[in-house]
Amino acid sequence: MHENAELVRRGYEAINKADIETLTEIFDENASWHTTGRSPIAGDYQGRDAVFGQFGRYGGDTGGTFKAELEQVFTSDDGRVIGLHRNSGKRNGKQLDTDCCIVFEVANGRMTSGREHFFDHNNWDEFWS
Repeated sequence: MHENAELVRRGYEAINKADIETLTEIFDENASWHTTGRSPIAGDYQGRDAVFGQFGRYGGDTGGTFKAELEQVFTSDDGRVIGLHRNSGKRNGKQLDTDCCIVFEVANGRMTSGREHFFDHNNWDEFWS
């Protein structure tokens, strides 16, 4: 399970640096992503390219200010890893500041899915709306 936790840590670091090469190494080609909420960026994304498109919106729509600062990583015996982090960023005069956890599924050393869960949906949705 330590390997899965390290994979998630590498993923957070790569997202914050917009390191597509590392993200390509660690995300499965058929990976999926789910962003909860009611904002324009909420939804399901299927396939690595669609997932990376979502990540690109986080960085692009915030002028590169979006960050997901990892606080803790939890593992389970079934290949799931939970990353607990704080999201921050600036966009159109708005400030994002909310805790989040992502439930990752890992198989064969690669991330196969991620589901975001926000502690303050209102802050998240308002920021992206």
